[in-house]
Amino acid sequence: MAGDPSNNSPPPISHILELGVYAADLKAAQWFYGQVLGLEQLGQEEGRHVFFRVGDRSVLLVFHPEHTQEGSSLPPHGAQGAGHFALAIPAEALPSWRQRLQSFGIPVEQEVHWPRGGTSLFFRDPAGNLVELVTPGCWGLPSGW
Repeated sequence: MAGDPSNNSPPPISHILELGVYAADLKAAQWFYGQVLGLEQLGQEEGRHVFFRVGDRSVLLVFHPEHTQEGSSLPPHGAQGAGHFALAIPAEALPSWRQRLQSFGIPVEQEVHWPRGGTSLFFRDPAGNLVELVTPGCWGLPSGW
């Protein structure tokens, strides 16, 4: 690395704005994230991607893995295999989320009670991505998470 980055440090990064996962069956992903998880769909391009709002600061991008390698206005990108991400929920919502997943036939693979606090429910989307619903406390962050 050239130079000393501490001499010209920009402001710190505030949060993750976009998170991308990959799913060959975008219709199944659209149903899962829209109907099961109740996320608002922000946009889609048939056969290429579908985007969802997560809270008031984040967007979940679901891309078709082959089609994001093709030319478009963005650089080609993609990943191989299943990904993982966590979605934050209030602690008091955990029982209702357990029940909602069960009502849609989505099996919870594991429930973890973290040493710092917080609980996580792990389950899979139709593409095999590991989705986690997590309550405050798991990381001990100043924000409560």
